[in-house]
Amino acid sequence: MIKENPLLEAFDLPQFSTIDVEQFKPAILEAIDMAKSEINSIANVEKPNFSNTIEALDHAGYQLERITQILFNLNSAETNDQIQQITQEVSPLLSDFQNEIMTNKALFENVKAVFDVKDTLDLTDEQAMLLDKNYKSFVRNGALLNATDQKSLREIDSKLSTLSLQFGQHVLADTNAYELHVLDKEALKGLTPQQLEEAQDTAKQKGKEGYVFTLHYPSYIPFMKFCKNRSLRKELYLAFGKRGFQNNENNNEDTIISIVTLRDKRAKLLGYETHAHYVLEERMARSPETVQEFLEELLLKSKPFAENELEEIKAFAKDTDGLETLEKWDLAFYTEKLKQKKFNLDDNILKPYFPLNQVIEGVFEVANRLYGLTFEQVQDVETYHKDVNVYNVYDSDHNFKATFYTDFHPRVGKRGGAWMTSYKSQFKTKEKNERPQVSIVCNFSKPGKDTPALLTFNEVTTLFHEFGHALHGMLADTTYRSLSGTSVRWDFVELPSQILENWCYQQDALELFAKHYETGETLPQKYIEQIKAASNFNEGIQTLRQLSFGFLDLAWHTSHPAKIKDVKSFETEAFKTTTILEERQETCMSTAFSHIFQGGYSAGYYSYKWAEVLDADAFEAFKEKGIFNKEVASSFHDNILAKGGTEDPMILYKKFRGKEPDPEALLKRAGMAH
Repeated sequence: MIKENPLLEAFDLPQFSTIDVEQFKPAILEAIDMAKSEINSIANVEKPNFSNTIEALDHAGYQLERITQILFNLNSAETNDQIQQITQEVSPLLSDFQNEIMTNKALFENVKAVFDVKDTLDLTDEQAMLLDKNYKSFVRNGALLNATDQKSLREIDSKLSTLSLQFGQHVLADTNAYELHVLDKEALKGLTPQQLEEAQDTAKQKGKEGYVFTLHYPSYIPFMKFCKNRSLRKELYLAFGKRGFQNNENNNEDTIISIVTLRDKRAKLLGYETHAHYVLEERMARSPETVQEFLEELLLKSKPFAENELEEIKAFAKDTDGLETLEKWDLAFYTEKLKQKKFNLDDNILKPYFPLNQVIEGVFEVANRLYGLTFEQVQDVETYHKDVNVYNVYDSDHNFKATFYTDFHPRVGKRGGAWMTSYKSQFKTKEKNERPQVSIVCNFSKPGKDTPALLTFNEVTTLFHEFGHALHGMLADTTYRSLSGTSVRWDFVELPSQILENWCYQQDALELFAKHYETGETLPQKYIEQIKAASNFNEGIQTLRQLSFGFLDLAWHTSHPAKIKDVKSFETEAFKTTTILEERQETCMSTAFSHIFQGGYSAGYYSYKWAEVLDADAFEAFKEKGIFNKEVASSFHDNILAKGGTEDPMILYKKFRGKEPDPEALLKRAGMAH
């Protein structure tokens, strides 16, 4: 008897326990067939109108979207060889299906027929945006090309989807393959008892004596900040910088060249000068020239600060340890030491005040004071791993708003970093307002034997950041699925996440949750002052680092790929204006730059800084009237969080703020303007 496939049944929440991994591929194949028949019905409509064509398209392929969301979320958070294999197999199929829609001539003719008479239709702003987005997505995916060029485009997209997965798998493989195994505790001076305990646990899990450090952030970052042993820091730094850049099967140099070559070819096929021109047409920034000017303006203002900061660190390293030449593996260590000296602010002093559970309660309380939300933990919802917790989210009238999953600790099979994702978007049908299922995934240190999971202040801001994205998803209130929540322009998507980080620096917010896990003592006022003062410490260097990634990304996507002979020398050239500490020849940033070669940030990395300008400017509104001011929060909710991608983001922003964002707000917050 053929086993029923739960993925093909109607489901609300994912039923992880009933899913066998091998059921994904057949389910996706069948869901593609179902979606194709929905698409064909729309293409065969004789009198296309907004409802039977544009709205119908937004509803098509819903089951396929649900299944692939589960698969790709598992591939990021709880993967194994089998899941990786299946994602490799289905990615080209999904890409082919997507391209088939975009090159369906009859379908496009129907969309175009509605688009051509849009001025005669009485459309809401959201309907007009949906129509515009649909029409453009066809054109941007080759609907106006001839059959031969469309075929080329399809082949390019299929290759690109495989290459980006391959890129990510190479980075993960190199990350997992390396370990720094240390037997002698004496060699690890500077590390805290908790960091040593974590390294000991890692060693035990691998059946080894002593201590094991890895290239995963919770292990790598503290080691680089605190370990006094310079040669071990160098070893770990170089290993981290060599990911995807070694003479092994995980080398990403050819992969990168292939990716940028195909992206360039694709852009030209569609009539754009470069991949960056293609991407930026649909962003707030609009053009590579605008982005270049934006990055250069910030570079001009921040570089003198960065150079002064570096000189101070060099002098400090020389005074402290007689260090003649500061190398890249010294920067985090001496920066941390200088920060401690200047602000007496040590992550290890602060961590006891930030047990994970309290920080979660804190971010929930902030959301409650701003937007009236409450979070009730539920035990009867299935999860993919025992570390995952689930909450039902309600508004102030106890209306159900969202299901919220949290997954906070690193493990094998989970990629590094932190992200927000969803299992279901919000949208409205005639019958009901379908509520979203949102998840945040992070890699925070685990609890110790006798201690709860304690967060660094940086991890606290990361949690607030991802939770800001989650709010964007949870509070969505749009009619159409494809315009809901975080489905906004990429240089706008970081505003809700980055603005929430501001509350981590405010006394009124910190007092809600920053309490010592043993004594219950609230974080002393002097530390709050120091956190605020320290937030601008080395802001010039940090800004320069982000700008360097933005310039590198733009260089990869505005240059002629045929002229790029060598990944490392190309990168060095792109970094030229932002380099203040000598580049290492044996490391390479690009080969592990997952944001632009695996994630969706190609020609869009600048948007982190762009969004910082938005968030600094937007937070001024809160500061003017109070950080928990209901009127400002309500305006931010109504004009930004609830609206998703239903209107042009600059229009939404101006509705909230009453004006365009001012870059001076960011420089002022960073202590680089007055």
